Formats: sequence, C-alpha cells, structure tokens
Amino acid sequence: MLTDSHCHLASENFSSDLDEVIERAVTAKVSRMVTISTDLENSSRCIEIAKNNDSVFAAVGIHPCSVTEITNDNWIQEIRNIAEKESVAAIGEIGLDYFHPAPSGWTEQSYRDLQSEFFHSQLELAAELGLNVVIHHRDRGDECWKDINKIIDPFHGKLRAVFHCFSSSWESAKPLIEQGHLISFTGIVTFKNASEIQQCAKSCPVNSFMIETDSPYLAPVPFRGKRCEPSHAMTTAQFIADLRETSIKSLSEKTSETADSFFRF
Repeated sequence: MLTDSHCHLASENFSSDLDEVIERAVTAKVSRMVTISTDLENSSRCIEIAKNNDSVFAAVGIHPCSVTEITNDNWIQEIRNIAEKESVAAIGEIGLDYFHPAPSGWTEQSYRDLQSEFFHSQLELAAELGLNVVIHHRDRGDECWKDINKIIDPFHGKLRAVFHCFSSSWESAKPLIEQGHLISFTGIVTFKNASEIQQCAKSCPVNSFMIETDSPYLAPVPFRGKRCEPSHAMTTAQFIADLRETSIKSLSEKTSETADSFFRF
C-alpha cells in the first residue's frame, strides 16, 4: 500500500467529486494521503477532510505565496491552536518562493522578507510542537536554496524537513539527505525531459524519499495535462520502481515506512 505524501484535497478542483477522488485512490492501493494546507482557511478545510476520511491526514501551515494575504496579526496562534487541538501530521506547506513575482504593492525584497518571517515563525512552531515540516522551494536561480538553508540550519536536530516536488540533481539532494531531511518526487519524474530528476530518483538511498502527487497539479505521464489525483501516485511509484529495478510492492512499502517515520499519523 502506497502513501501519497503531498496532495491538496482542499483545492477547488476537487470540490465536486472529492469522495470519488479519495475512493479511486484507495481502490488504486494508495492507502494514505496527506492533504497539505496553503493558508488558514485551507488548513481548517484540510482538518475537516481528514476527520471525515480515515485514509486522509492533514498538514497545516501558510504557503509562501499566501503570506501577503494574511491580515490577522495573530495568525501563528491560529495555526498553533489548530495543530494543538487537532491531530495533524506535519506543518506545511511552508518555505520560500522566488519564482513568482511579488504581488502588486510589494517590492521583490519586501515580499521575500515577509516570506522569511513566516517561514521562520512556522519552523519555530513545528519545533515547539515536535512536528516535521513540508517545504516549498521554487526559484529562478539558486538564491532560494541559499536562504532556505540559512533559515533552517539553526533547527538542525529539532525537526526534519521534506523538500516536496524535488526537481533537482542528486548532487543537490545528497547534502539534504545527509542532514536527515527527505525529498519527494511528483509526476514530473515521468516527463521525457526529466533525466536529471530520474537520475536522482535512481541514486537516492532507500528511506530517503517519498512519493507524492501534488494533486491537482503535475499529473504523471500518461495523464499529463489532466487533473492529477492521489490515485496517480501509483503511476509515479511504478515509474520510479522501474528506474530502480525493484518491485512496486517493495517501493510502496519502503516509501510508506519513510512516511511513517516522518509524519505524525
């Protein structure tokens, strides 16, 4: 049985058929799904979905692209209240995004500074609550990586991170894994032009990575261009199993074991 370590079941893309989406995933032997939050309202919705579905678990947090939309000065307490009162699997999706331009009314620097403040505050909360974190990292260069490392380094030994939607080389992944962090692969690994990511997926040690869909985004081949669903995690897992010359059963078991050790299920 496989774990989809990162999906967005609270997305409007699933508003009309969520029950069927979850049922299809379970039928496809994706036995657990971690639904990831992007803001306060989304966090509450993820908790609600998890409460109503035994196969779903929730992570709560503020996505870096949502930080300018948060007007409540007490937002971190709201996240704390949710995380303390409810059974949450992790804090996330948090991190930095230097790929998308700053929103109207914000300079690039002020936008990045605010992202850093939110990122650091949520790392502090995760360490306080004994939870691990799901990290978003996207850039047009390598500044984002440098700033993420700078912010997360003081938390070494206090928490672990999974760098979701990993799309870089094995050389980039290796130091993260050596620090005790994880990476996770989406359907991007199945794309024809993804040779670097495929090599990374072949090179990663067992128990250093997980499988995710990031659904409703990034559907794997042959579903590319369509709405992605948690059931597609099995397609990505099969592709990586073939790359690693192992069985889908073994890969599913090992990546689910990794999820067990990372998330609070």
